[in-house]
This record gives sequence, C-alpha cells and structure tokens, in this order.
Amino acid sequence: MSQGAISKFMAHHYRHFNSAAMMDAAKAYVTHLDEGGKMMITLAGAMSTAELGISLAEMIRQDKVSIISCTGANLEEDVMNLVAHSHYKRVPNYRELSPKEEWDLLENHYNRVTDTCIPEEEAFRRLQKHIHAIWKDANDKGERYFPHEYMYKMLLSGVLEQYYEIDPKDSWMLAAAQKNIPIVVPGWEDSTMGNIFASYVIKNELKASTMKSGIEYMVWLTEWYRANSSGKGVGFFQIGGGIAGDFPICVVPMMYQDLEWHDVPFWSYFCQISDSTTSYGSYSGAVPNEKITWGKLDITTPKFIVESDATIVAPLMFAWILGW
Repeated sequence: MSQGAISKFMAHHYRHFNSAAMMDAAKAYVTHLDEGGKMMITLAGAMSTAELGISLAEMIRQDKVSIISCTGANLEEDVMNLVAHSHYKRVPNYRELSPKEEWDLLENHYNRVTDTCIPEEEAFRRLQKHIHAIWKDANDKGERYFPHEYMYKMLLSGVLEQYYEIDPKDSWMLAAAQKNIPIVVPGWEDSTMGNIFASYVIKNELKASTMKSGIEYMVWLTEWYRANSSGKGVGFFQIGGGIAGDFPICVVPMMYQDLEWHDVPFWSYFCQISDSTTSYGSYSGAVPNEKITWGKLDITTPKFIVESDATIVAPLMFAWILGW
C-alpha cells in the first residue's frame, strides 16, 4: 500500500505498547479489506463533536467502511457541526469551571461536551424546522423510516446547504448519505432530536410509529449481516463502548443462540479503542477474549484493543488505512 507522510511517521515511531497495538490493528484492518472483507465502525462518545468526520468521511468515500453503528448524538452532532461550526465555543479550562459558570453557559444556550460547547440555538433549532417537515410529511402519508433515513432525506434535499459552515467533505454524515451506506442507531430516543420527536408525540402532532424502532434496527441488521458475512466476513471496529457497540455486536449470538441458525459466521475482525477499566466490571473495557464466551468472536478472530484516547488514535488509524 502507498504511504504518505503520516503513515511513514507512524511506521517509524510507533513500535511498542499502545502505539504498537494501534499499528497491528491498522495493518490487520487493511488486510481484512484487501482479502474482501467488510467493516462495521461503531461510534460512541462525542466523536462527531470531536470532528472525526475530517478523516471518517474519506474512509466512507473510499469504501473503507461498509456500515456504521452510532448513538443518536453522533448522528445529529456531525450535522450540527456542518451547519453551525462557527458558533461552537471552546473552553480549554473546562475542569476549572464553577457551577455558576456552567449555569451561565446554559443561559447563553451552550451545551458543554468536555471542552467544546454546542450552540443550541444555531445548531438544534436551525435543524429542527427542516427535520420536523420531513417527519410530518411521512407522518401524514402513513410512512415510516429509521432515524438515519430521515437525516439522509434532509441532507440530500439540499435545504441545509444555505447554512454550511465547514467544508462539506469533512462531514461524515453527508458522505454516508451520498453513498447511502447503512447506519444503525440504537437508543436514538435519548438524543436531542429524539427528545424533540418525543415532544411532538406528546403534543399529538406526530405518531410514535412514524419512527422505526430499535427492534426493527436489529431485525434489519440480521438481514444485512446474513447477506454480507460470506467469504472473508464482516469486521467490527469499535470506537469507545456503550450501546453503539453493544447493540450491533449482539446480532451474531442472537442469530446463533436465539434463532438457532448455526451457519452464522462470527465477526471476522475486532478492534476496540477504549480507556475503560476492565476491573470495574466494565463491558466496554473487557478484553476481546471475553467476547468469545458470548458467542461474538471466534478463537481465530484477529483481536485488538488500543487503550487510549479515540480522538487521537482513530484519525491516526484512518490515516494509515487511507495511506496518508
């Protein structure tokens, strides 16, 4: 594979400990794709607010990822950054903020995620009228879609172009919509857009059934996995922990154990970037071998864990995979 300046730097310097684990995982990711495999990427935490789209969007455009699982927050926050980037506020001294200073941020419509404040008015409300119109249209027609499908409709309609504040090539959601790659969004209801949708249901303006559910996502994922797991199979690249990873990885043991479909291949590659602590009973921090006991990974599945900050590690791994 070709190597740009970043990849050459990594090859020379990253030889031990977490950096070596990162290199092993990145090389195995490339091998998995070269041998015809497909890859799921799962996004937890606040990866979209961390602007992971700068590298992830190119991964999507170059067919280095086949399917994404993400939280509702990551689904919407990439689009929020697309339309309201200049209004974001960085707070480098966030550890020193008093409760009063936190309250002042709220009063000024800033919602803080670590050192970055999302501008509520410019981001949430700028999107709300457009997504509501799409929800309402489907509701009135008796149509039903998944959360990400409504977002795709909004992005592809062009109604947001008037608001763009970053280079659109740095939006992973826009890249995903243009490629129409599948997204699974478990627990979408706890996102801002999910809360807004719920408010319309409470006000009897929309029916809850207009939004397809998490169970329907699992049923759909079962069909997708069955159709895509032949040959080299499907790999699992997990950024962080939580429901974005826990939900989709369970599709394999569900099919094998609950449906008793014994021809279901295990996930054929596994890598997790995590800083969770295993000894606290954390599933997110569990070593990959634990997943063998749950029927998710095989003994021979290539397994990697990089115990580090995903905002540092993921762009580096993507750079290696893209040959930057």
